[in-house]
Amino acid sequence: MKRQLTRQQREELSLSIVTCIRERVKDATTIMAYYPLPDEVDIRQLLDELVAGGKTVLLPRVTGDETMELRVYTGPEGLSEGAFHILEPVGELFTDYASVDVILVPGLAFDALGHRLGRGRGYYDRFLITSGIAESGKTIGVCFDFQKVAEVPVDEYDIPVDEVI
Repeated sequence: MKRQLTRQQREELSLSIVTCIRERVKDATTIMAYYPLPDEVDIRQLLDELVAGGKTVLLPRVTGDETMELRVYTGPEGLSEGAFHILEPVGELFTDYASVDVILVPGLAFDALGHRLGRGRGYYDRFLITSGIAESGKTIGVCFDFQKVAEVPVDEYDIPVDEVI
């Protein structure tokens, strides 16, 4: 279904989701987010609004076959093509994970229990576990309504999100 949406349809559907996210992060100081792929909820404008509003925005950068790190996002000019042809931040390395208030997590599907189906490489789950970041911040799954499903298969390494928008 997601691949059948036009760019304009994705943008329109993204607007209401971004409005919900904006409300959830209004009191946050430090937000871990993602830079959207063409088929994901488009939060680019929100990222720029957050930075302009003085919030610290962090984006993941793939560093190896199973690892990623967080870098400070300063705007679209601070991105370069990284692993898997995904735009990634080149800003300052960020390691103060305990200060992260909210973590926005993309996914292909989410269920009502917060279980997430990612793209199959396990980067987010591994990072959430090894960094301990999910213990300090609220995790929010971000997806279109049609990506909310009855059940997502899980294994012992999968980390559910606290809320799905």
